[in-house]
Amino acid sequence: MSDQIATLGQLLDGAGTQWRAFDIGRHITKLDKQQFLAIEQAQVPYPYPLAGHAWLAIQFWDAKASKEPYVWFLKFPLDEQSKLVSASRDHFADMVIQALGTEITGEKADGKLDNNPYVFTPNANKLAAFNAQVKVLLKQPASQYYEYAQLYFSAKLGFDNWQSVALQGIADFALRLDNDQNLSNLQKAWAHLPLEVLQPLSAMLEHVAIPPTLSELLLAQGQTAINNSDTIALTAALRSMSKGQAQGLCAQLVDATLNSALKSDSDVLLTIAGRCFVQLEDPERLHIFMDNCAQHQKIEALFPSIFADLVAIPTIRPHLLGLLRKEDRSEALARAIGRLFS
Repeated sequence: MSDQIATLGQLLDGAGTQWRAFDIGRHITKLDKQQFLAIEQAQVPYPYPLAGHAWLAIQFWDAKASKEPYVWFLKFPLDEQSKLVSASRDHFADMVIQALGTEITGEKADGKLDNNPYVFTPNANKLAAFNAQVKVLLKQPASQYYEYAQLYFSAKLGFDNWQSVALQGIADFALRLDNDQNLSNLQKAWAHLPLEVLQPLSAMLEHVAIPPTLSELLLAQGQTAINNSDTIALTAALRSMSKGQAQGLCAQLVDATLNSALKSDSDVLLTIAGRCFVQLEDPERLHIFMDNCAQHQKIEALFPSIFADLVAIPTIRPHLLGLLRKEDRSEALARAIGRLFS
């Protein structure tokens, strides 16, 4: 790698592009350029690690051309402190320079990085949500599937007629709740949505800072799901609220869940760890949550995998390590922690 190019930001700037970076591991979250530079220089840990990696989408475009932006979906390893392993980033940048030089946009760039070890393809839900979010940011029209999804959520097609509603249409609808009557229609529709729509919809809403009115409705729906022992409806509510503006309402549903009959259900625990992780920055709630993970009997690997996932998150790590030294632990939690080191 040349002395002049030490970061991806410099590579993109040197190629004359406009660019922005997103984390797409847990929620799709735009990363501030100064924050991204600090991450690249290993000055700060990566804020949202998942499975020991940073999962990034870097969108860039030639300011002089009118073509659609390019996107690199990149996966880089993190060290034990959740800091970027710069050798991997350097290796990727070297491969880009060797394959493309500084011509990283234009026809010559198409397909040149397809076999790059750091490039990955997000799953269908993540890809649809990312495409929808980018169109909103660029003030571009939604996909061709959006209007049909609007019709569906406005109850004009019948909620059982979901088969023709495209995943991209659901994503566009979820990312445009402040358009038309979308929010109002969704609130009226929620209780009537079949699972085939509820599940992909919640996979889109988990990337949206939904307004408090929708979180209030989801809190009530989640509490009903707890009373009915309906894990699918509960996890849909938790996912949909997880990035909402009213984090206090999300905390209420997490607390209600952790004190319910569903408190040791694996899907529920994995949803809280993966999506509602912000709520686990509270040491007392984290203690209760990890105790519930320890009580889970069916999947032996559940506790160690959730521990490994959460201990990598910089805002949770000190509280989780503090739990290792805490004396007033249940016997189940003490045993589960002991097995981590055996």
